[in-house]
Amino acid sequence: LDCLRMLHYHQGSQIPNIRAIRQAVTEATRVYVGLVSEGARMGILDLGGGLAVSYDGLKGATEGSSNYGTKEYCADVIEAITEVTAEAGVPHPDIITESGRAIVAYYSVLVINVLDVNRFEPHRQVSVAKDAPVLVRNLWEMREESRKGPAKISHERLQEIYNDAVYYRDKLRSEFSYGKVTLRERSQGEELYWEMLTWIASKLKEGGHDYSQMDRLATVMTDFYYGNFSVFQSLPDLWAIDQIFPVMPIHKLNQKPTRTAVLSDITCDSDGKIAHFAHSGELHNSLPLHDIDFEKKDAEDYMLGIFLVGAYQETLGDLHNLLGDTNVVSVRIENGKLKYTRELEGDSVAEVLTYVEYDPKDMVNRFRQLAEGAVVSKRIGAVERREIMKAYEDGLRGYTYFES
Repeated sequence: LDCLRMLHYHQGSQIPNIRAIRQAVTEATRVYVGLVSEGARMGILDLGGGLAVSYDGLKGATEGSSNYGTKEYCADVIEAITEVTAEAGVPHPDIITESGRAIVAYYSVLVINVLDVNRFEPHRQVSVAKDAPVLVRNLWEMREESRKGPAKISHERLQEIYNDAVYYRDKLRSEFSYGKVTLRERSQGEELYWEMLTWIASKLKEGGHDYSQMDRLATVMTDFYYGNFSVFQSLPDLWAIDQIFPVMPIHKLNQKPTRTAVLSDITCDSDGKIAHFAHSGELHNSLPLHDIDFEKKDAEDYMLGIFLVGAYQETLGDLHNLLGDTNVVSVRIENGKLKYTRELEGDSVAEVLTYVEYDPKDMVNRFRQLAEGAVVSKRIGAVERREIMKAYEDGLRGYTYFES
């Protein structure tokens, strides 16, 4: 016992409430002074981790937040240890903490470019025949009434219209499944339904109302912005434990966002998306983003930053869909100026294939044999063979993500 010098405990890496930290420190210090009274020499108290990072800014209301700062943490730890040791007449220990998350979370940001946008809104005006199914006619009549109705409509009336539109659309889908309506008729009903939802959303905004509480309207009216990244490689905690990370555009900051969206990655997995965001002091199911026209040939890059990803994400990421490590740029601030100190290229397609026991050289040789066989059988020419081989080899040397 006289060789025992240190008491160590680990409460966790993310403790959102300072009260839980104070209680743990107090209890650990009681154990510490008890060991001293039993004859242990002691001298060191290691508190482990726990100093939280406020990922969502909700001040301790969630596991991803914190209701205290570093200064308060230090003050409370010192106070709790001092009270217990002073009461027992035991010398103050040397204090060690291991708050790795709080140190490294801030050092890394994932920057992604948006590849495309899928907007959920009607694309054409629908007219229906007089003998159209009743459900389609009902949706059409709702649309016509909305055009002729008053400019201002109460939230309660909009809720009623929304409920009716959802009912008619769901029943129309059911009747389609039983063969009672045609594909064209269902398509007309769907278009009318989306027209109504777009109209309802616009009226709610005009009246200053929040449509997030209107059943699933907020969810279905959001756009999908497709980002050049993999949730499973770069943000595994988002998928595994529903971690919230701060997300925002890193340019156009002097322009007001006019769209609301969720972010989808480029994997084939339905879990590969970010659908929960913290902004304006609350959690939301969408993120305000700028309207970008990706159909233009000279469409500008639209870049988003995903912040506080320095703790655990890089080491926990996996090769789902064989999307490898991303490019990395190290940046320092010297004398108030940014300095780019190092750039590391991410995994190539060939490197990732070796992780799953494929030999890129063997693949090239086998593909070359196929191409040469195609030349012999006169399915392609020699020039085409060279172009095909170049494209194949360039692909193997290339990045696992989309390259511009």
